[in-house]
Amino acid sequence: MIFAKYTYRSGRNDDSDALIALLGSCFAEYENCVLDVGGEIPELRAIADAFTAWGGEFRVAERDGRVVACVGFARHEGGERGHYELKKLYAYSDERGAAGPAGPLVDWVEEAVVARGGTTIDLWSDTRFTRAHRFYEKRGYQKSGETRELFDKSDTIEFRFVKRLGSTPA
Repeated sequence: MIFAKYTYRSGRNDDSDALIALLGSCFAEYENCVLDVGGEIPELRAIADAFTAWGGEFRVAERDGRVVACVGFARHEGGERGHYELKKLYAYSDERGAAGPAGPLVDWVEEAVVARGGTTIDLWSDTRFTRAHRFYEKRGYQKSGETRELFDKSDTIEFRFVKRLGSTPA
């Protein structure tokens, strides 16, 4: 099996250094993309606690004991029944592609959301992350036409993507 080189597990609070390194590597691929953990992404210091508080879960992919990718999901901030948000899908550049861990991680999110009675997943992605946009679109996520500005150190503007799942809430 091609994915056998990866192991998947729940994210833990003590993954913080590995997650900071992973996101730092991804952000460094783009000009003026700043990783400010303390000021803008403090949840990286206690990722399991953050996703539990958000009504979701977080998972990492490891290769040879090293965290190489991650993803999480949370209840949608609007509290709409059956609506979840995919968050923090990141993979080191050499771990991307058809044989990489991102596909199985997103499969896990979608299966977990359906198991919770979810019908919709949305996500926000930086307008600079065009490769990620192609990945999402191939998996059935559609741009909603909506954007948001984060007013952060990176001057981030994000596109919203939405995918409707086949289930109905219980």
